[in-house]
Amino acid sequence: MVLTGAFFYLFSAVLIAAAVMVVASRNPVHGVLFLILAFFNAAGLFVLLGAEFLAMVLVVVYVGAVMVLFLFVVMMLDVDFAELRAGYASYLPIGALIGGILLIELVLVVGSWVIDRQVAASPAAPTPIGLSNTEALGRILYTQYVYFFEVAGLILLLAMVGAIVLTLRHKEGVKRQSIAEQVARTPRSAIELVTLAPGTAQIPEPEGER
Repeated sequence: MVLTGAFFYLFSAVLIAAAVMVVASRNPVHGVLFLILAFFNAAGLFVLLGAEFLAMVLVVVYVGAVMVLFLFVVMMLDVDFAELRAGYASYLPIGALIGGILLIELVLVVGSWVIDRQVAASPAAPTPIGLSNTEALGRILYTQYVYFFEVAGLILLLAMVGAIVLTLRHKEGVKRQSIAEQVARTPRSAIELVTLAPGTAQIPEPEGER
């Protein structure tokens, strides 16, 4: 228990520090890196709680995919953050109002928070004996909540298709693939035989030398 408590305070301290640096960092790349560090420490807390599946999902999905994608997008887009901060003063009043409301909510939550030592000892839904956390979660997800799981997957699929349709733009002068034309091609239409007289052939120049 002493070792578990020491790791809990270690992960919690690093997580809070990384979260503060995400907000306070001026460089967006550094902010993303601190966010990745925060996710790793949150995964460590999940492992201490016995939720190894959530820890694995947090590392694989968010750190391995989402945050790395954000990092590459921020590094490649070369966004002018000085221009984005130019209108910061105009949004300051409404931002301060929203921040004050959130602060009041946090104070109310912390003020009514009561620590019960028996909560960790008697979880509301204990894991069945002989099953790991991942196996127990899979049994519940694919039996009791299977229809909700399928509906959630369908909604995500529709959202992905909708995002592709809304962002797809046909630009003039850009060659596009036509599956129907490729399937309908014949050797006669795909190959063109040209008869050239000796000495009249021209070698195309590389694009860089034109």
